[in-house]
Amino acid sequence: MDSKSKRTTSADLSAILEGLIKADVKFILVGGLAAVVQGAPMTTLDVDIVHDRSAENIAKLFNFLKSINATYRRPDDKIIEPKEDDFSGLKHALFTTRLGPLDVLAVIEEGKTYEDLLNHTVEIEFRGHTIHVLDLETLINLKKASNAPKHKQQLPVLEETLRQLEEG
Repeated sequence: MDSKSKRTTSADLSAILEGLIKADVKFILVGGLAAVVQGAPMTTLDVDIVHDRSAENIAKLFNFLKSINATYRRPDDKIIEPKEDDFSGLKHALFTTRLGPLDVLAVIEEGKTYEDLLNHTVEIEFRGHTIHVLDLETLINLKKASNAPKHKQQLPVLEETLRQLEEG
C-alpha cells in the first residue's frame, strides 16, 4: 500500500486542528466538533471548518492538505487529490487524510462565509493557541434552518448545553 492510500483507522481530530494552526490557516471550527469543544455531550468523527478564501490563506490550506495526504472522500476507490484552485469557489471539499476526515467548507447554511461567521465565534484555547469556534447560539440557529435529520436530532442537546452555559 503506498503512502497516498494509507489512512488511519481512527481519526486524530486534535492533530488536524494542530496542523491547521501550525500551517497558519485562517479558519472557523464549525459542525459537531465546534459543539463538543463548547461542552456539548456529542460524538463527532470529523473536523469541519469554514476557511478564509483569500489567496494567501488558500495556499496555506492547500500546502497543509498535501502534508496530510488529503484526497477527496468518494463512494468509489478513485483517488483524487485536491488542487489549489478548488478552494476559491463556494463549494464543499470533503477529504480523507492520514489524520482522519476533514471537511473544508467555503460556506455553510444560508450561504454564510468565513467573513459572515467571524462575529459569531468564541475564542477557545487549544494547545497554547486560540482558535475561532462558531458559537452555540449560531450553531443552533443554523441547525434549525437545516433540513438534515441529523441536525434536527442534535438540536435538543445543543439547546440544553447552551442553557447550562448561560446559567453557569
